[in-house]
Amino acid sequence: SASFHRNNAEFFLWRQLMWAGLGTFSMIITMNVDYHKYKRHTGKLMILTIIALLLEFLFTPVNGAQRWIKLGPASFQPSEIAKYTVVLFTAMSVERKGEKIKSFTKGVLPYLLISGFYAGLVIAEKNLSIARVIMIVTVGMLFVAGTKLKFIGGLVGGLVALVGLAIKIEPYRMRRITGFLDPWSDAQDTGYQMIQSLLALGSGGLTGVGIGQSRQKCFYIPEPHNDFIFAVIGEELGFIGCMLIITLFIIFLWRGLRAAVQAKDVYGSLLATGITAVVIVQALINIAVVTVSMPTTGVPLPFISYGGSSLVINMMAMGILLNITRQNAYNGN
Repeated sequence: SASFHRNNAEFFLWRQLMWAGLGTFSMIITMNVDYHKYKRHTGKLMILTIIALLLEFLFTPVNGAQRWIKLGPASFQPSEIAKYTVVLFTAMSVERKGEKIKSFTKGVLPYLLISGFYAGLVIAEKNLSIARVIMIVTVGMLFVAGTKLKFIGGLVGGLVALVGLAIKIEPYRMRRITGFLDPWSDAQDTGYQMIQSLLALGSGGLTGVGIGQSRQKCFYIPEPHNDFIFAVIGEELGFIGCMLIITLFIIFLWRGLRAAVQAKDVYGSLLATGITAVVIVQALINIAVVTVSMPTTGVPLPFISYGGSSLVINMMAMGILLNITRQNAYNGN
């Protein structure tokens, strides 16, 4: 599809390889920085993230959403940083609170308010999906930290209610729900992406039609290199290719949780948990959307969907995770 729009069939490939190179360089840097040093800079990062999220509203909306800050020919999504900013803050603060984390007013409510504030800014830019990731990851980190199950249950119920309210406020979100329940009832609008995604996955069969041979990516699936890249993978590489991608995410989950369990301190454990959760939650949502297991929402597939800011920031987070793993090895775990 890139060849139709840019007269260059390899445009997105070379651009993504460029970002991958920058991301690898960034990962090497963060991998060699003691993860404890991020504590002293977390407060500054929180302020800068808020400023960046507010600056988005000064730029022209893209497809009706104000999610990008444009810097010349490049664009940047502050919400990508917001996810990890909340993870860094939660890990640092929970370690300091100790047993107080088991209290609702002192241990749960502050994190709910702070993560909710960042999620609110992200929702304001019409990005409910990433806001949902932020809140799910926060609840997951609080659960791992030892928050009482009754509080976790209350948080989950509250999140469901807030998501329901956000859906009710914006009519287009409600249309996505009804389109999900019966895609064929509105096949040219709300059900279009879901139907095309299923056609792509079904066309792939067991082994796929071959790399670069997808038909659905040619004007059928909108933005096939972004949120619906998994459908193109399913068409070109088949069920086997899809299972390979899923297996890689399962291995990442296992390695991330192993790093969290073996971390030498609470901060490292929660940091590893949060970073792992950000990637896995996004992957689960993306794959669920592409397989029409949940309503359409704009969550990229980590490391695979096209996007420079997402790839570079995720790679930087991987460097932090590798540093935690390295320090675990030094301590004989």
